[in-house]
Amino acid sequence: MLKLALTINCIRTSAWTSRPSTATAAKKGGDNLGYSGHKHLKGDKVVAFCDRKCNIIAPFVSAPGNRNESPLLRDALPKLTAMARAIGADLQGSTVSLDGVYDCRENRRAIFNRGMRPNIPENLRNRKQNKRGRKRHFDAAIFEERFSTIERVFAWEDTFRRLLLRLERISDVHYALKTLAYTMINLRHYCGS
Repeated sequence: MLKLALTINCIRTSAWTSRPSTATAAKKGGDNLGYSGHKHLKGDKVVAFCDRKCNIIAPFVSAPGNRNESPLLRDALPKLTAMARAIGADLQGSTVSLDGVYDCRENRRAIFNRGMRPNIPENLRNRKQNKRGRKRHFDAAIFEERFSTIERVFAWEDTFRRLLLRLERISDVHYALKTLAYTMINLRHYCGS
């Protein structure tokens, strides 16, 4: 069995992100879309995992844009462990670095029960003081590294012009193109360019 010491980052892509270069909407409508009142756009959300070398290492989970992302992580973790098992990788002891939006007891427990360590900043949720009890593990250095890997994957995904604007009405076609883009991103690493 291949023992990997890697940090896994969660990618939250959607039809929009916080960067203005990818602030797009689903122009023609279709299935698996939802209106996000926060961004004032209609689109979808995708949760995928990448490692420190910007390789997407698990199939993604998709949902309409009006869904919360925190429950999507619990749907994506079984796919991550299945993919690791299929390629013969050992994820025991690896660190999963996530946004504060994923900070809840269920997500931390789901990551910990798979033998990985969650690295999630505590989300105060309108609290003035920290939670009581044992301090949750958080390494700021690993969390800062996360931005360079995720932003690089976002930039590489933006080079595929077909994905910038969702014109497909059928979500399976859009997600097939997204899978092809992720395959091309992984191929860049293995071909050395």
